[in-house]
Amino acid sequence: MTDHHDGQDPAAEARVRLDRALAHLAVAFRGLAAPADEKQCDCHWGSPEELALLKLPGTGPGTDIDPDLVHRTWSAPDWNDHGAVLRRILPQFARELTGGLGAYAWDVGRVGDSFHRAEWQQWPAPQSAAVGEFLHAWWAHTLLTPDPAFPAREVLQMCTEASGSIGPWLADWETLHHPVADQHLADTVDHWERDLLCYALPWYTRSFWPDEEEAVRAELTDWLATRAPARLRAHGAPEVVLHTVRLLSLADTDRWNDPHWPYGPA
Repeated sequence: MTDHHDGQDPAAEARVRLDRALAHLAVAFRGLAAPADEKQCDCHWGSPEELALLKLPGTGPGTDIDPDLVHRTWSAPDWNDHGAVLRRILPQFARELTGGLGAYAWDVGRVGDSFHRAEWQQWPAPQSAAVGEFLHAWWAHTLLTPDPAFPAREVLQMCTEASGSIGPWLADWETLHHPVADQHLADTVDHWERDLLCYALPWYTRSFWPDEEEAVRAELTDWLATRAPARLRAHGAPEVVLHTVRLLSLADTDRWNDPHWPYGPA
């Protein structure tokens, strides 16, 4: 992920990688459609005419459907075959995601779960590989962009829920040594401080059972406590951020009795 030719900008390379991943999605999912017998509620979801559009094969950017219909499609929880419906809109949906989702950015917290429910890792190998490369390319581009469409912490949430695991995304972050990626790390720790220090996963999830959620939280906490301190110090992160990752390495009373514990007596 960090390999690049001498003199080339890693951020520019990440943009090229993302563009290629989006183009690959367009090829891998071209001509797919929702099942002919798929149903939806025309009182709450949309019209029969809109449902019929999803049953026509997607043929590329020149035949995009309305972004509102895209949003209603990926966010609906009650398709008979969620995976097939998501495949129909995926190239356009991915392009909209990387652009910030426009008027539907408010619903970004449900994106990862939509991928998760689609069980994309069980799709035919060319399709699942295309989705996996898109997610990794989008994540890399986010980490190398000073002001990405979504904060790194939100893309990390989406990728974790989409894939069912946080490990691959932390591994990407660890190998990507760049000041912008380090700044995203400092911002993420600062934003998630209270939840992390209080043993909570720092986002609401629909994708994991409680034991799975705890495993994700523990892996994230361990990675921050062991891998982030040196990197944050070298980056010149604020003292409060450095104390947060240090406190994450302490347990229970040692954490709560530390002079830099920010929340008063436990």
